[in-house]
Amino acid sequence: MALFDENVSVTPAPRRRMPKGMIAGVWALAIALVILLVITFLPTSYVIQRPGPVYNTLGTASAADGTQVPLISVEGADTYPTEGALDLLTVQVVGNRERTPSWFELALAWFDPTKAVLPIDNVFPEGQTTDERNEESAALMVDSQKEATAAALTHLGYDVNPHIRVYSFTDDSAAAGNLEEDDVILSANGTPVSDAATLRTIINDGGGAPVEMVIERDGVEQTVSVTPRETEIDGETTWLIGVTLLSDYDFPFDVTIQLNNVGGPSAGMMFALGIIDTLTPGELNGGEQIAGTGTIDSAGNVGPIGGIRQKMWGAVGAGADWFLAPESNCDEVVGYVPDGLRVFSVGTLDDAIAALDAISTGGDLDALPTCTAG
Repeated sequence: MALFDENVSVTPAPRRRMPKGMIAGVWALAIALVILLVITFLPTSYVIQRPGPVYNTLGTASAADGTQVPLISVEGADTYPTEGALDLLTVQVVGNRERTPSWFELALAWFDPTKAVLPIDNVFPEGQTTDERNEESAALMVDSQKEATAAALTHLGYDVNPHIRVYSFTDDSAAAGNLEEDDVILSANGTPVSDAATLRTIINDGGGAPVEMVIERDGVEQTVSVTPRETEIDGETTWLIGVTLLSDYDFPFDVTIQLNNVGGPSAGMMFALGIIDTLTPGELNGGEQIAGTGTIDSAGNVGPIGGIRQKMWGAVGAGADWFLAPESNCDEVVGYVPDGLRVFSVGTLDDAIAALDAISTGGDLDALPTCTAG
């Protein structure tokens, strides 16, 4: 039986041409992919915030040499065992002025509820280098540790003798040549000053007249005179001497906070709670794991912070069930609380301690302030 006939020729069917519309679509898709590829590598003007490491103020942290040391240590006073966790939260920033995230990274972050996409100017002010920002952030961390220690010890009844110290000068500082870094300002125009707000009021009440200050420099008191310069802020005239001040204190014993590679002031409240728990019998948190964030001043006032949504996700990731949030951040909290996390609003150190007491004793949690839609 023949399988084929060599006398029969077979003509293949003509190849069907692709419709013009389909050809146009393929070209459009190819061009779009090329454009997308090019855009992916173009510089952007945004950075990404995401949850950073979580640190237990009652636990340990890595020292500069890599060894584990107590995050909070006290010398010269009785301390007591602690349990559970009082977690402070951090936020990591992806990108800087030297290297911004790609558009592809931004697109992925945009649809990730744990991350936030922000204009780079919101994080890195125009004209400020990454090194300058890191230096400023480190200084704010040091200041927050002092404020937290002052708030905690004041709450416990200790006298901390507050005073202000010159940290740095602006480029056109009116005080340059009269004040020096590390000068302690004791009084201005005959009025004792222990905080920057009081000094600011005295300067502006003078309406530009020279301000006579008694300072302490290298342990010696002396008098200097500084003539403020007029400037306009938000449409209002004000008078400035062009210095950055840091609050300082004379503590009755040594409180050391060791936390490397973390900057900014937002851990202040949790530092204060950790110090109080370390210096008092029992567990302030009832042995539970509680997270929180917020700046603090020596009077115990809790202030707003950045990246609170990322910090709430960080708390959930660390296993916390409760979160203490500054009441001034409540507008960023409502509608964005992760499942499984209960948030309480606090405006002062006393509010935070009241929340911890209710959690630790099984008190009426429904009676505690929470963030609600305004």
